[in-house]
Amino acid sequence: MINFPLPRLDKDPTLNKLLLPYCRLKFGDVWTDDQKHHRVACIDACDNSALKKMLGKEKPSLAIQDPPYNFVAFEEMKIDNLISWCKLWIENTFSALKNNSSLYIWFGADQNENFQPLPQFILLMGNSGFKSKSFITMRNQRGYGTQKNWMAIRQELLYYVKGNPNFHINAEYTDIPKVLRGYYKKVNGHVTENTERSKSENIRAGNVWVDIQQVFYRMEENVNGCFAQKPLKAIERIIQASSAKDELVLDFFSHSGTTLIAAEKMKRRSFVSDIDPIFCEISIRRLENYRKTGKTGWQNSNPFATEILKNRTIKNYLSKNYSLNI
Repeated sequence: MINFPLPRLDKDPTLNKLLLPYCRLKFGDVWTDDQKHHRVACIDACDNSALKKMLGKEKPSLAIQDPPYNFVAFEEMKIDNLISWCKLWIENTFSALKNNSSLYIWFGADQNENFQPLPQFILLMGNSGFKSKSFITMRNQRGYGTQKNWMAIRQELLYYVKGNPNFHINAEYTDIPKVLRGYYKKVNGHVTENTERSKSENIRAGNVWVDIQQVFYRMEENVNGCFAQKPLKAIERIIQASSAKDELVLDFFSHSGTTLIAAEKMKRRSFVSDIDPIFCEISIRRLENYRKTGKTGWQNSNPFATEILKNRTIKNYLSKNYSLNI
């Protein structure tokens, strides 16, 4: 395992600026993949005209959004401003999607601040045109907390629909075998228990996902520098449940490029965007690296390792500010 980590890129504007020369996109650009016709756009999710440029006449059947809960371009937002900002990209998501489509949103709740901003966001969604379907919890293996409170180990995932899209139930079955008998009820006059009625020997994930490993530095899919990276398995489950082969998946906050990689693996096309050229470049490099090596990330190395090793300024900066001696 190559030990070459990076600090959080979304919280260090200086390091971000040092890496910008290695990014092929500048703000406003759209990159088109010449193999599977994915697209990566460096645009603002609130800019409807820029999104139309990215989409053209295409209409996605699924959107997976993982917005920064209170940080945009290194600036922390107050709750009212955050919700106003969310309203814009939610409206753009609604207009971009097909009439019968699905939307999944990763969103946070601060248990020390009255669970903000989740309640305010849920109220916003009530007037969005989308219909709520499920409130999913993904359990992390690690969390944060103190000796005076329950440890926070959950991630919230909201599931909405526009119209009446298909839901592919087979995607919900996990690798966990069904070992508990029970849940008796009559079917056609005969008393049956749950294993007799089941379509699978394994349990369904339901709306509490306990079978997905939180991403950390020893995992191949890890992308150093990207905070709160979502697991590929979670995004693959969403894509399999709420889209079909060759359909289009939309993501306004690409970050580590997980939606792009998952779409590639699941034989869908993906149009993703990010306001930061750094994360657009990471998304593109991750796709290229996957095609070249079959690896879904860089484990404990990073996407810019080759360039950093040749750049004394960046090496000195990492050494001085993060004690990373490269």
